[in-house]
Amino acid sequence: MSRQDTLKANKAAEGHSRSATTPMKRKEFESELARLQVELVRLQTWVKATDARIIVVFEGRDTAGKGGVISRITQRVSPRVFRHVALPAPTERERSQLYMQRYIAHFPAGGEIVLFDRSWYNRAGVERVMGFCTDDEYKRFMRLVPSFENEIVDNGIILIKYFLDVSQDEQRARFADRIDNPVKHWKLSPMDTESVRRWWDYTEAYQDMLRATDTEACPWYIVPSDDKRRARLNLIAHLLSQVPYEKVKLKLPSVPKAEGRPKGVEAGLPSKHIVPERY
Repeated sequence: MSRQDTLKANKAAEGHSRSATTPMKRKEFESELARLQVELVRLQTWVKATDARIIVVFEGRDTAGKGGVISRITQRVSPRVFRHVALPAPTERERSQLYMQRYIAHFPAGGEIVLFDRSWYNRAGVERVMGFCTDDEYKRFMRLVPSFENEIVDNGIILIKYFLDVSQDEQRARFADRIDNPVKHWKLSPMDTESVRRWWDYTEAYQDMLRATDTEACPWYIVPSDDKRRARLNLIAHLLSQVPYEKVKLKLPSVPKAEGRPKGVEAGLPSKHIVPERY
């Protein structure tokens, strides 16, 4: 390689490094997001046309941005096709069932995409760290989950698993922001903030989880998420690349000419109660 080529390569590498550390401007982010959301609509049309079934699992550290990326995915698509599933703590009845049972109840039918905002992997993360399951229950889960996921894929369902990772300093900063910002107070819970204190317990649990369940048939995809905007775009672009969808030609309707107003029918709606125009 000549000196000139070396200088060009170094300059390109420096540019890549800067782009990875410099915050993405909102205008750039929104422009690229809009393009990806058009593709999500095309994916939706293909899923409906082919009766495809897709499960996307979103796991990750607290504050890593699972809810944020899911909201960008579902922003411009139909909730009848893209279903966001975020299950609360199990009821007494659910605790007496097979562990996987309450998750299977939300699996997609033909023409649906289910986005699990946390999933059956709760057992490998929070339940293990916080002592919500026994050692035997945890070991049984870790032993059985690869074959469980193989059955999902063998049944024709596309299964994609994402783990959103965030650094320890960034997690602390995001929790501090939630405490300071009233519109984010609903995101706070003692269980979440405990993850700050137990950072290394969760690190070990996630390492064990990935070693045992990152299989050839159902791999994990790690999403570095300290930069929220880049993480969201990277994940959505990757998600689209994992599904063999094609553009489906639509027969779009034309806007018809409105019929004339019949005699005796007044324009407007009769009401004494109108919302004040304050803006």
